Amino acid sequence: MNTETVDVSTTAGTVRGIQREGSAAFLGIPFAEAPVGDLRFAAPVPHAPWEGVREATAFGATPQRKALMEVTLIPEPSYPGESTLNVNVFTPAPATDAALPVLVYIHGGGFVAGSPASPWYDGAAFNRDGVVTVSVSYRLGFDGFGWIEDAPHNRGVLDWLLALEWVRDNIAAFGGDPTRVTISGQSAGGAAVTTLLGMPRAQGLFSQAYSISGPMADISLDQAEDFGRRFAQEAGVPPTRAGLSSLTDEQIIAVQERLASVGPAAEPTPDGPLAVPIAGLRALVGEGLTLAPVVDGELIPGPALDSLRAGIGHDKGFILGATDDEFSMMLAGARDSLEHVPPEAILDQLGLIGDGLNAYLAANEANRHTADVVGRFVTDKMFRSAALLIAEARGDAATWLYRFSWQSPVFGAAVHCLDMPFIFDCLALDRVEAIAGSEPPQVLADNVHGDVVAFIRDGDPGWPRFDRSTETAKIFDAPSHVEQHAYDAVKALLPIPVA
Repeated sequence: MNTETVDVSTTAGTVRGIQREGSAAFLGIPFAEAPVGDLRFAAPVPHAPWEGVREATAFGATPQRKALMEVTLIPEPSYPGESTLNVNVFTPAPATDAALPVLVYIHGGGFVAGSPASPWYDGAAFNRDGVVTVSVSYRLGFDGFGWIEDAPHNRGVLDWLLALEWVRDNIAAFGGDPTRVTISGQSAGGAAVTTLLGMPRAQGLFSQAYSISGPMADISLDQAEDFGRRFAQEAGVPPTRAGLSSLTDEQIIAVQERLASVGPAAEPTPDGPLAVPIAGLRALVGEGLTLAPVVDGELIPGPALDSLRAGIGHDKGFILGATDDEFSMMLAGARDSLEHVPPEAILDQLGLIGDGLNAYLAANEANRHTADVVGRFVTDKMFRSAALLIAEARGDAATWLYRFSWQSPVFGAAVHCLDMPFIFDCLALDRVEAIAGSEPPQVLADNVHGDVVAFIRDGDPGWPRFDRSTETAKIFDAPSHVEQHAYDAVKALLPIPVA
């Protein structure tokens, strides 16, 4: 085991990290005071200075209180403790003035789960290619996003902002350039990136953005208040900081799970009972998330699409896209029962009817099995249509679209999270085989990771920008290629025309 260490001075004090071959890792550096006691439902407070040298050789506490392995295919361990607002810094040039480009990564997990401590998020491959990498934690679930009568809204969003301010003020000491910061995230983290891109207060904290499988996640203040009041009622406490602070972490999680439960049991269709979680699918594509960034009129002045159409963030390059079949795996257990069921029997229950249904089926005629059609619909409704709408909303701003289309031999599709070990170029790590098979193509990782590095370093990933006349996108596959009108199949689902 490597015991060599390296010290770096931050605005709060000196931290000691682990020197590795070609890089150094500084783990669990607190950017805020522990969000407990009076600070539990408050805006984050910058961490007070410390004396001496603070060890940064092990991951800090993570906001989730249990490992929700059913939520993600990515290994995201949970570490106990109170000081949950931390950053992890991976750098090839600690304590130098190298001024390298910086990647700040925000993890996913539906805003209720996840952890920045995944071995997949280790920045070793990015360090190898001259990029300083930072992963951040933030308050999850009700603690981070729940409406409370006398508490600030969007506490998890405020955590992102304070973490980015920490990067601005400290990353130069780790060999990074605070003027060349790319923010990125996957799933809920991708939604966080889009939120930050359209947020006026965040504009000076990063220079470009990369959203991976990010749905539209902003919810209205009325929706947030309705859920917050129902949450407090379910918990048997007033909807105030004092009332909710009386609940333990375990009680908070239990209430979240009760209110989020939509019943995975089979439901009848016109063709008889099927093992299809219709209610769960309907909630995903219709109601969306209940705990997410809130359009409060202040920190987040309007929905992300409106902000982007208004020109916020247009000076920043932006890459976004999705896998081709993000949530198709949800229907894996229903394939046999759906063998002879027409897709219309499921899709109309998910709200797709009339001309829209006919147009969507025509655009997806290559998908022969109903499970594949329905899985693609969920993906398109939540992810791919959002990507196209966002690209259109940015007008002439520098925007690049992609699709990750390589099919996992494990799932037979390009499912949610499959692209992550390719982006981080970590195919040899634990649990990658469980999602990508025993021989994931390194050439694809070279392509995907290489394009991300090119964007972080040079501001251009190497394929044509999105243009409304051609709608060009990069298709990551084996082999990868560039394709025009690569998102045409989702247009039947769009609420507004896209040229």
